[in-house]
Amino acid sequence: MEIKDLKLKNFRNYENLDITFNDHLNLIYGNNGMGKTNLVEAISVLALTRSFRAVVDKNLILKSKNVLKIEGNIKSHYNNNYKVIINNDGKKVKIDNTKVLKISDYISKINVVIFSPDDLKIIKDTPSIRRKSINIAISQINISYLQNLNNYNKILKQRNAYLKTMAVNANTSNEYLDILTSKLIDYGLLIYQERKKYYELMNSLITDNYYKITGYEGLKINYLSDYQEKRAEELKKMYKSTLKKDLILGKTSLGIHHDDLEFYLDDMNLKIYGSEGQQKNAIIALKLSEIEIIKQIKKDYPILILDDLFSELDNEKINNIIKILNKEIQTFITTTNIEKVDKELIHNCKVIRINNGEVEEERNYE
Repeated sequence: MEIKDLKLKNFRNYENLDITFNDHLNLIYGNNGMGKTNLVEAISVLALTRSFRAVVDKNLILKSKNVLKIEGNIKSHYNNNYKVIINNDGKKVKIDNTKVLKISDYISKINVVIFSPDDLKIIKDTPSIRRKSINIAISQINISYLQNLNNYNKILKQRNAYLKTMAVNANTSNEYLDILTSKLIDYGLLIYQERKKYYELMNSLITDNYYKITGYEGLKINYLSDYQEKRAEELKKMYKSTLKKDLILGKTSLGIHHDDLEFYLDDMNLKIYGSEGQQKNAIIALKLSEIEIIKQIKKDYPILILDDLFSELDNEKINNIIKILNKEIQTFITTTNIEKVDKELIHNCKVIRINNGEVEEERNYE
């Protein structure tokens, strides 16, 4: 899979941009704050309809403008044109100029794997960060997963609202709560099974990828869930046992919205005992495994974005990662210093220099 070209209108600091890309390696460089990450962020929004940064959609729109447009031609098993349009009222997506009514029907069409400095927080930060990474990864290979997740979240919101009503109104019945709980369990079990299957596949790959990076085996991911090996009837009993707690809290204390991951190197929990280097290497192994999973499931490599990792990892490590990658993977690298990239690796790649939202120089490195 590769993106042939990209058109931006009113995206971040790009008022108008029309650019083509190399089918293998694209090196984007310039000083901080000039728009390097904005350019690769636009690719991720085109693929996922949302930024990999923690921002709301309307903040992607160029200041003083009302609407942004991102358009790109993607070559995969077929050639298609994709478009994302965002304004203050929401977003629209189109494929070959035909509006796609549900965002969930659009996501998974363009596959992208992103390494960014924020990804290094996956191990050490909160469970919500890890769940976000789970959802993005699985949504790209399974369209029904995102639909089930959206349905689960709707039912969860309704259940939480009803719990608050029950807490202040003695005349409410448990019957409606039981209906909501049953629906929550049904969707939760579907999501749990997909997550379980995904991390079984992940663990078949991540140990070897960690070994390629470090020369050390033993990396595994533990998937933790309240639904672990539970049937629907068992879960119903568990929800009944937590009802008093839920009424006090005004929210559902049990479910797949509390799922988490643990990264272990042999018997060592990397979040608690791992060095920063071990944590970073584990995330690199995770991302390399994501690439392989997408290739296995979708029969095509994803687009790969390496955003500003030279600021987080040593030059040798990044260049070794690039060497591991299959030449069929279209890769985008952003950096402040082009000299950090091994000249052997960027032979015939496209070099794009960014200065304050302007593409000042484009050439093929030879």
